[in-house]
Amino acid sequence: MASREEALDMLAQAELIHSAETLAAAVDRVAGEITARLGESNPLVLCVMTGGIMFAGQLMARLPFPADFDYLHATRYGQDTAGGALSWRAAPWTSVKDRTVLVVDDILDEGVTLAAVKDRLLHQGAKAVYLAVVADKENGKDKPVAADFTALTVPDRFVFGYGMDAYGAWRNLPAIYALKGQ
Repeated sequence: MASREEALDMLAQAELIHSAETLAAAVDRVAGEITARLGESNPLVLCVMTGGIMFAGQLMARLPFPADFDYLHATRYGQDTAGGALSWRAAPWTSVKDRTVLVVDDILDEGVTLAAVKDRLLHQGAKAVYLAVVADKENGKDKPVAADFTALTVPDRFVFGYGMDAYGAWRNLPAIYALKGQ
């Protein structure tokens, strides 16, 4: 975990990638795309904790149709800046059987975590699983899964803000930044 001083220093040296205004417009656009595709299906929206919470909260407020809400927690990062082994910390309380499910997360990086989440939900009987992410990282890698709904793309750097953290700090920023030198 970064200390207060370290967190402030990180932000002071960081490069702005997407402003709060750009993010708000992108979330509006994604909400429209989701409404057009899932608005008649009464989907179950699952937030991937903890990174997806900001996007999920703002996205849910823009969906003009009934939707159930729950969460799951699967991660490969913890406090690290590079992915490791997949860790399942919490499964959804709501049954996904015969449901259309919309999984909301912060970033599609290598795609391993979201691919595992999607596979697990389908194995549990979900009728369909759609993925919505704030950011799709342009890393040139062959990802095992693609997002159905993407707000923005980000460069192949360590990004933070809008749900994504930098050493435990700055999930609360309304914009997306990249760490200096990354």
